[in-house]
Amino acid sequence: MTKLYIADQTCSQAVQIIANEIGLNPELVHYNVFDKSTSNGDSFVDVNPLGYVPVLALENTDQDTITETIVIISYLADQHPEAALIPARGTLERVKIDQFLTITATEIAQKHIPLMRKLLSEEGTQWTRAKLVSAYSTLDARLADGRTYLTGDHFSVADAYVWATMWHERSGAEIGHLENLMAWKARVDARPSVQKALKDEAEIVAFHRAQATA
Repeated sequence: MTKLYIADQTCSQAVQIIANEIGLNPELVHYNVFDKSTSNGDSFVDVNPLGYVPVLALENTDQDTITETIVIISYLADQHPEAALIPARGTLERVKIDQFLTITATEIAQKHIPLMRKLLSEEGTQWTRAKLVSAYSTLDARLADGRTYLTGDHFSVADAYVWATMWHERSGAEIGHLENLMAWKARVDARPSVQKALKDEAEIVAFHRAQATA
């Protein structure tokens, strides 16, 4: 069975959501980023020597593994064009969504990490939080025309990725005033694919923690 290695409350949730949208049910394996253990006993350093999730381990002849959130969600969406989660490769629409995903990675996901880990000086913290608010503000402006989702009226990989990296409360970025973005988040929160992702993640995390205390 295909395996998806995840960690609690990380961008691996984006992959779970897209998998749920297309009806894929990979075996979830939880990676504890603190003690480096996995819920099924796999050595994670052998799965991804760089030490981070998500990782999609395919059940193919070569036992390939795919890393990087953008790459995995794009791959899964490409395998199921009927779900209309991503534009076709080679089109300008695809270039635009690839650009959007890359900006999300660099200007949102990666900006949160040093804040959550408290790695910055006071000046660095203020600068980074301001950058995050600026990035989120561009999303709020995008939604101001009344569209349902970030790229239009249909849910896409862009929505899954941004939703999975909304760590503003943990990193101290004040964005509650961005009403369009908050309304969008509530719509995404309610999607069955998102609800299932949260439920499945909670269950595998609880199972892993129970193993550790047994």
